[in-house]
Amino acid sequence: MKISYLILGSAALLATACNAEKGAGNSAAPEVTAAPVAAPNNGDWSTIVTKTPEGGFLMGNPNAKVKLVEFGSMTCPHCAEFEEQGAKPLIDNYVKKGLVSYEFRNYVRDPFDVTASLIARCGGEASFFGLTRGLYAEQRDWVGKIQAADPARMQALQTMSPGQQFATIADVAGLKQFAALRGVPRAKAEACLADEAAVNQLVQMNSDAQSTYNIPGTPSFLINGTLVENTAAWTQLEPKIKEALAE
Repeated sequence: MKISYLILGSAALLATACNAEKGAGNSAAPEVTAAPVAAPNNGDWSTIVTKTPEGGFLMGNPNAKVKLVEFGSMTCPHCAEFEEQGAKPLIDNYVKKGLVSYEFRNYVRDPFDVTASLIARCGGEASFFGLTRGLYAEQRDWVGKIQAADPARMQALQTMSPGQQFATIADVAGLKQFAALRGVPRAKAEACLADEAAVNQLVQMNSDAQSTYNIPGTPSFLINGTLVENTAAWTQLEPKIKEALAE
């Protein structure tokens, strides 16, 4: 799929199309009794990250009983909230023990989202989850810079090529500096922002997510290949994980 299919929207898009279906979890979920699975060389499963054929990044035991996939948007506040509240218990209690593998697939909603996703993916497996965690932690800051940018400068994006758009957005949001402070040199970040194949992969991932799973919004989750409906918060997701482990 070509990058020309991307349509530049206004900064208002940054606050839309996020999954707001949140509520209480199932407190009656079974307790986890499965025995931990030892990681290779007595290591830590959370340090093992691989890129998947679908374009996501998978952390943990690829043969885990429960395979969790998150479709997440870097500009979505509900996704940032899930990262803040759910990532640590998910990793500490399930991924590190080899019981659950955790794959994150970027779901891009607009060019701002594409820009942040390209930065997160720029360092590959070694830094993807760390950069993603940092982008979510500082989401209000860099999204706020975009929303407060000179309207004329943002309007000028309409006349730019996609690569120029992403580079300009990254400058406005301070994402090149963000990446440089976390081990991705500015020159490398600029190359990633200009990588047409990487952009096309993100767009294809969106198309695949919609055609295969009809993703309703972000965050959305798969457990063992099945979409978990009405689940956007850790309090809703954890009981579903426990149920899958108990099967």
